[in-house]
This record gives sequence, structure tokens and C-alpha cells, in this order.
Amino acid sequence: MFVAWRDLRAARGRFALIAGVVALITILVGFLAGLTGGLAGQNVSAVLGLDASRIVTDAGAGTFAESTLSADQVAQWQQAGARAGAQVDPLGISQLRATGDGTTAGVAVFGSVGALDPAVPTADGTVSLSAAAATDLGAAAGDDIAIAGRTFTVAAVTGDAWYAHSPVVWSTLADWQQIAQATGSGGAATVVIVRGDTDAAAADSVAGTQSSTPLQALPQIGAFGSEIGSLGLIIGLLFAISALVVGAFFVVWGMQRRGDVAILKALGASTGSLRRDSLGQASVVLVVGVGLGTALVAVAGSVLPQSVPFLLSPLTTLVPAVLLILLGLVGAVVALRPVTAADPLTALGSNR
Repeated sequence: MFVAWRDLRAARGRFALIAGVVALITILVGFLAGLTGGLAGQNVSAVLGLDASRIVTDAGAGTFAESTLSADQVAQWQQAGARAGAQVDPLGISQLRATGDGTTAGVAVFGSVGALDPAVPTADGTVSLSAAAATDLGAAAGDDIAIAGRTFTVAAVTGDAWYAHSPVVWSTLADWQQIAQATGSGGAATVVIVRGDTDAAAADSVAGTQSSTPLQALPQIGAFGSEIGSLGLIIGLLFAISALVVGAFFVVWGMQRRGDVAILKALGASTGSLRRDSLGQASVVLVVGVGLGTALVAVAGSVLPQSVPFLLSPLTTLVPAVLLILLGLVGAVVALRPVTAADPLTALGSNR
């Protein structure tokens, strides 16, 4: 990388400019990745936290909000689970407004039995609040909150859990059924949670339901698919822009140093060595730019307020950084091909 290092020292301003552009793209990708992860968590964290092998909804229901299971359907699945040795529990889900300490907030009420999740209260008339629900309602253990015209006592404040951007409130299944009837929902449950191996196809056929793995069921949660799809498309476009920007820079830079490349080839330098030299130069620029951008994302993400749904993790910082470097190198390699493939005499202008 002798020539590459000399170029870097001689044209510090140009390389600093492209490194700065790469850093800005990295910041955009990092913030969007973190925001995507945060929004996804506020959509699905409660469902993913159920530790389910399958989630069962009413046949034809496009979303959880459209699913209503009868007592017979729940019983049929419980019988199928008992035969296979699997744990099957009904779960009711409703999005309502709750009031506590003079504050009203939207919540997702999850009604089930304690075997499904330790957060489920054991006594009717009590609820467990997720941390965000407790904050929004200004409630703590022992306080009273109102949901659908009924008063409940807060039994405990548990960890963070979200569903469709609403903090979760856990209740007993009986209390949820009464809330659902009062709000016109009805049904014995919204979904059935299965933990263990079962003959899902046979049970679905008998009960008139449809079942899927938790990951396959995520698009049934509100606007999860469109929300994550839109942000993912923007991130993908930024990756492509990064490769194009780096490639365009090295196309121009390669044409400017075409004479130097021609002299090196005339002196016997192989095309492979020239590619390695230029690739090393691009690697330095990309590592510096991406490293700076990632560091800024990590610092900013760690100080963002909790009201901003931002996920700071290796998946939202290191993975995009590695992809940006790889795509930038691809752009640099493609951009260098016309220069390194040129005939030395032609590049030096012998035809003029």
C-alpha cells in the first residue's frame, strides 16, 4: 500500500471529505436501524416474551384484533395439547384506555392464567402493570386503576412489555372476558398459546383455526409488517447509496491517478497488486468513516430519552457497520476495473 498511503497523505482533504460522507451515511443507517429495532420492540415484545412454539388464531383472521376464539375451540386445542403433552393456554388481548391517579393512557390488556406468564395475577380484580404502563398511569403496587368501567388493584409492576405500541397490563382470564363482553368483543380468548409439540394441522382442522410460529405471527400485530417494511426499505436504499457514493468517488479518483497506474503497470506491477493497493486505500477510508459514524450513533443512542423507541445493540450498530464497509469495498472494486484493465501505453497517451 505504498502508493495508497502516499495518496492518502497528499490528498488528505479529499479523503477526509469522502470519509465524512460515509460517516453521515452510517449515522443515518444506524439511527434508522436503531429506530426500527425500537419500534419493533414496542410492537411485539409482549408476544415474543410468551415463549410459545405456536400461536393459534381464528381461521381467516388477518390480525389478532380480528381473532375471536370460542370456548369449544379453546377446549379442542387443550385436548390436542394434552394428548401430545404440550401446554396450551388461552390468551385474551384487548387494546383499551385505562385511568389511574387522574391520568388516562392507552394500554393492551393481556388476560390469561399464571401458567402462561409469571406476570399474570392470581386473583380476580387485580392486575399487573408493565413498567411503561405504571409510568403512564402514575400507578404503583397497591394503587387502583380503572379499565372499561371496572376498578382493579395493582398487584405488581413487572418488566417492560409492549403490544402494538401500547404498554401491557396483565389480568386474569376471567377479568379479561368480562372486559371483552363489556366492550362488545366477546369470545373465550383472542389466541391460544401452545408450548410444546402438537399435531397443529390436525388440531386446526378440527377446531377451525390457523396456527403459526411466533415469528410467522408477527405480521398479524397491527401495522407491524408495513411499519418495519417501510423502514427496512429506506435502510436498504441507504446501503445502495453508500456503495454508489464510494464507487463514484473512486471512479473519479482512479481517473485522476490513471497516469500513475499506467506507469506502475509499465514498470511491471501486476493488476492484482494494483487492486490490492487501491482496495487497501478504500478500506482505510471506509473504516475511518464507518467507525466515526458508528461511534456517534452509539453515543447518541445511549443518551436518548426513553420516550424515543431506540434499540442500541450489536444488531443495530455493528451489523450495519460491517455491511456498509463490505458494500463500499464492492463499489470501490467495480470502480477500479476500467483503470486497472487499461493498457499502459494507451493510458499514458501514446495514441496522441
